[in-house]
Amino acid sequence: MEATVSDQRPAEESPATFRDVFGQSEFRALFAANVLSWVGDYLAKAAVTVLVLRETQSVALSAAAFAASYLPWLIGGPLLSALAERHRYRRVMVLCDLIRMALMVLVAMPFMPAWSILGLIFLATLANPPSQAARSALLPHVLTGDRLVVGLAASTSAAQAAQVVGYLAGATIAVLDPSTALLLNAGTFALSAALVRFGLRDRAPSMTEAHRSHLLRETAQGFRIVFERPVLRAIAVLVFSAMLFSIVPEGLAAGWAAERTDGGMDTGTAQAVIMAANPIGYVIGGLLIGRLATPARRLALMPPLAVLAPAVLVPSLLDPPPVVVALLAAACGFAVGGIVPVANGLFVQALPDGYRARAFGVMASGTQILQGVSVLATGALAERFTIPTVVGLWSAAGVLLMIVAAVTWPRPATIGAAVDAARAESAAGNGPPAAREPAGGDRGREPARHRHAVT
Repeated sequence: MEATVSDQRPAEESPATFRDVFGQSEFRALFAANVLSWVGDYLAKAAVTVLVLRETQSVALSAAAFAASYLPWLIGGPLLSALAERHRYRRVMVLCDLIRMALMVLVAMPFMPAWSILGLIFLATLANPPSQAARSALLPHVLTGDRLVVGLAASTSAAQAAQVVGYLAGATIAVLDPSTALLLNAGTFALSAALVRFGLRDRAPSMTEAHRSHLLRETAQGFRIVFERPVLRAIAVLVFSAMLFSIVPEGLAAGWAAERTDGGMDTGTAQAVIMAANPIGYVIGGLLIGRLATPARRLALMPPLAVLAPAVLVPSLLDPPPVVVALLAAACGFAVGGIVPVANGLFVQALPDGYRARAFGVMASGTQILQGVSVLATGALAERFTIPTVVGLWSAAGVLLMIVAAVTWPRPATIGAAVDAARAESAAGNGPPAAREPAGGDRGREPARHRHAVT
């Protein structure tokens, strides 16, 4: 799930501009490193699906290659995200970038069989949770007040744009030479590591040894804060449900494009269009609903958009051409773009300070795992049934799931009470001892009222 922030701003803060945000040299370095990593990740996903499909002629294995980049969150996501709080953020990010760079170079080697590609992708993705958690937790050190709000908004939009660029470039280049696309991905990690190493200050860890408990206990605190509180739990259920179906067209795009190309569209172009459609719709939906709707209206739109998101994919049953598939995926992305940023904003407001990296680990792991599981499941089904049938029926089941989530969504008064309680808890400093900043640390430069959790 991409990082978003509260729709509300402290009354005493003046609005920030993009010039204010990008005027910070550290933010520019972090922003550029993020964009490079995102573009490289999505470029690699598109290239790996083509590479495995070409080697094995199996849609299921191609989908498994796509899902392999998500499944490591199942075994290491929350734990490794919590680990990021124990070490210097800059060191964590640089080390993770270098590990991923080396592993992607190995994936690009022509002698690698399909099973080793899946294994190396799995290992490379184990570096994602600590890296992303460290970046998420570092941003409030770089930007404060409304600059943080604007900076997160810029990062969210850039992440979706990077997904489009990565998918388009990856699918296009992979048709000619998948290894070239993977080497480009390795290069993005090298540049990202350099930007982080030389563009960011080396801050002390947010958690000192004196504040540490057992790593498993610290990880469990992240799960408890998310799932024991009704509003946070409802947000998690809604977001996780959306992840089960919105990713499916992307995950099956290679097989879908290979099965049905017409109108003069070649296989590579068809795959690229299908894979890019959902993030394009997400950007449009997030921008339109975020800019044109009031906060109260956004909240009211969440239940109908939740049901609409899977419903627009049900016409896949009619086996439309790739262009229509892309339009359906874009419509799904539009609805999800109207849901997830608002849900994340509520999550931020209802989350007390001191749980940033761990809450990130729980939510990011859940979204990554469910996306991987959904692609694996639909890929396996596509071995026995046609892809349009699988996507259409899978989405119909998603409609039923979203109806349940919409009906059980908390009332505005309940959400408001949870936000007020979290603010009071944060102001009182009642977070877990392991999550509190040591006196005299870097956080001493940042007023407590400017701290925002990032998910």
